[in-house]
Amino acid sequence: MAKGEGAESGSAAGLLPTSILQASERPAQVKKEPKKKKQQLSVCNKLCYAVGGAPYQVTGCALGFFLQIYLLDVAQVGPFSASIILFVGRAWDAITDPLVGFCISKSSWTCLGRLMPWIIFSTPLAVIAYFLIWFVPDIPQGQTYWYLLFYCLFETLVTCFHVPYSALTMFISTEQTERDSATAYRMTVEVLGTVLGTAIQGQIVGQADMPCFQDHNSSAEASQSTNGTHYITSHRETQNAYLLAAGVIAFIYVICAVILTLGVRERREPYEAKQAEPIAYFQGLRLVMSHGPYIKLITGFLFTSLAFMLVEGNFVLFCTYTLGFRNEFQNLLLAIMLSATFTIPVWQWFLTRFGKKTAVYVGISSAVPFLILVALMESNLIVTYVVAVAAGISVAAAFLLPWSMLPDVIDDFHLKQPHFHGTEPIFFSFYVFFTKFASGVSLGISTLSLHFAGYKTLSCSQPEHVKFTLNMLVTMAPIVLILLGLLLFKLYPIDEERRRQNKKALQALRDEASSSGCSETDSTELASIL
Repeated sequence: MAKGEGAESGSAAGLLPTSILQASERPAQVKKEPKKKKQQLSVCNKLCYAVGGAPYQVTGCALGFFLQIYLLDVAQVGPFSASIILFVGRAWDAITDPLVGFCISKSSWTCLGRLMPWIIFSTPLAVIAYFLIWFVPDIPQGQTYWYLLFYCLFETLVTCFHVPYSALTMFISTEQTERDSATAYRMTVEVLGTVLGTAIQGQIVGQADMPCFQDHNSSAEASQSTNGTHYITSHRETQNAYLLAAGVIAFIYVICAVILTLGVRERREPYEAKQAEPIAYFQGLRLVMSHGPYIKLITGFLFTSLAFMLVEGNFVLFCTYTLGFRNEFQNLLLAIMLSATFTIPVWQWFLTRFGKKTAVYVGISSAVPFLILVALMESNLIVTYVVAVAAGISVAAAFLLPWSMLPDVIDDFHLKQPHFHGTEPIFFSFYVFFTKFASGVSLGISTLSLHFAGYKTLSCSQPEHVKFTLNMLVTMAPIVLILLGLLLFKLYPIDEERRRQNKKALQALRDEASSSGCSETDSTELASIL
């Protein structure tokens, strides 16, 4: 066999230049080594990738926890107008995800990749829009339009950052274990981002002397009374505190975007590079929405996300008015997020050891007993801190698991539809769409509920109907939604055995594509020279 191969090689030597011949004699070496390197991600690569998740979480945490109380008590927008701003802003945010996904799917590969240009060019505009959300304009009749405009604009721009960043998970490595590891890094940094957002926004704003009135019937005219000077001074200090926090968070946003851009490189699948054109968007959307595991996954997480969004959006008001911890809410938020940060590695180990579906059941259901305890207990600061730390464990699972399971669904889709590529932005954008839609529904309904319950702007205490409404929004409603979501996860078909089978099948597909790619290159060179 060796002599025969050598004879064939020798017969072609007269037709091929020496440099081409030497290159063609080394196909096996060139094919194997780069493939192994592509499957390996250094710790630096993973950290740079993970840092890119911080801007979305830092800004999202600040907006999720503080925008509602900011609109009500600092900007002094009425509860009904605030509910419109929050719902329309989040609904528009949800709509922009598939729109941005559509535009990304039509984007061409550049020297920076297909996704990175979106991240780079959206960052400076997003920072400006974010800062203006926390500015109180001197236009009393137009404040609602001001906040609605810049809230929608920021959500559009941050979507142009977050959708390509989320889809980047599929392009940093072809190996499942590497992607899972990078996702764990990402979730750890994202939870640290929520800690950072909570600490910056909470501690800076918490230092301001937020004015309030003991009389429930007091209104804005009370600022003209004997306490008017103190009210105006305190109110201005609170506005400046929100602006300072916004400036610090905007600076962090830019730094993280720079690190992500410099430290991460997109990598194309071997079988994807062979195809000239990506799948048409609406054809891809139809295929994605007909993929059973994807529908079951996003439906289950829709309910659980709605549960945690209700808690997030109303937690500050709940601590301030129902529990009576006006000066402690920022520290309670910090306790939850720190607990979640330290628990992320534990959940990563747990899902590797026992499987992702088991981690979903154990992790998300662990929030239920603590929510019941919060609903039934009397106002006690020490017990509240204990519950906050324990609740952080479940928050960590809610952060990690969706993003760890979504790549498995995409791999399953690629096996069933191996000839279609470019669907990753559709998968991620519509998952984020449903998550943000749940957030908009939760904020809109909860703020509107407070309006009907009789919420009093700038009041030091609230009527009993408001306290009861906050209690239901933070405890009972999330419990019901979590239980519904866990029931839906019973239908999710991708277990650990199916994941292993998909991994082997995808690796075989990549090997076949790589080998055929090398053969096609050699044949093309030979034909052109002959």
